[in-house]
Amino acid sequence: MASSSTSNAISFFSSSIFLTSPQQNPKFFSVLIPNSQKTLRPLSHSQTLNRHAPGTLVIRSEVATLPILSFDGEKIGETYIDLKTAQPETARAVVHRGVVTDLQNKRRGTASTLTRGEVRGGGKKPYPQKKTGRARRGSQRTPLRPGGGVIFGPKPRDWSIKINRKEKRLAISTALSSATVNAIVVEDFSDKFDKPKTKDFIAAMKRWGIDPKEKSMFLFTEVSDNVRLSSRNIGTLKLLTPRTLNLFDILNSDKLVFTREAVDYLNRMYGLDYEGGETVDENEEDYDEEAEG
Repeated sequence: MASSSTSNAISFFSSSIFLTSPQQNPKFFSVLIPNSQKTLRPLSHSQTLNRHAPGTLVIRSEVATLPILSFDGEKIGETYIDLKTAQPETARAVVHRGVVTDLQNKRRGTASTLTRGEVRGGGKKPYPQKKTGRARRGSQRTPLRPGGGVIFGPKPRDWSIKINRKEKRLAISTALSSATVNAIVVEDFSDKFDKPKTKDFIAAMKRWGIDPKEKSMFLFTEVSDNVRLSSRNIGTLKLLTPRTLNLFDILNSDKLVFTREAVDYLNRMYGLDYEGGETVDENEEDYDEEAEG
């Protein structure tokens, strides 16, 4: 995560979606013009379910315009991304719960230590109880001696926790909506790489205004072998597909790059019009290592 307060890096702490004051986050609040006391309309529109019922769920939809760049770095058009977002006062909690769930479910829980009863040896009393002038001791495998057991050490356990599918989807779409301030769209460049070459991929990143030293995330619907091999040696880059899309990489990136097909996928799967048709099993955390680069 970026640590500078002046950077536009996308992080769990600096993303605009998580700022709650009107001065910090004009995206969700009305803006007051000093000269005319006229209030502008907010940039977002919201859809309220059962407006007058207590404890109802309010889902907002954020529309953002993204530039489309060619492989040479020239702007060739614009597109929009329209995703569901949580309310500003609850967005931080929703995304935090999604991140904690992802990270905790990755824990294998195989750490194990031996207690004094499980350590080999120690059956014989080392010396008599009395008349030695020493402290009494019943076993050489006491936790107070090297080679002894461990007191309250870790044992194998299941660390996994559950999160509702809709809540997980809302966390991802909320983070993506916040990340659009540092996102661009590039045309499909799979055919531009006849062979794997990292130097050409870095040159393309610079033409798109991406610093190879900053963390970046590329989202493709399909990744060709030459693109995957050309980018896998760039340590700051994450190459993701819809199957491997996750909250941590979204929030941990300074720049997001989508293809047109990826934007269409996000609008279809994380927009207000999604009705649960096609879906990717988000409970499967076995990410495809080849797609990650």
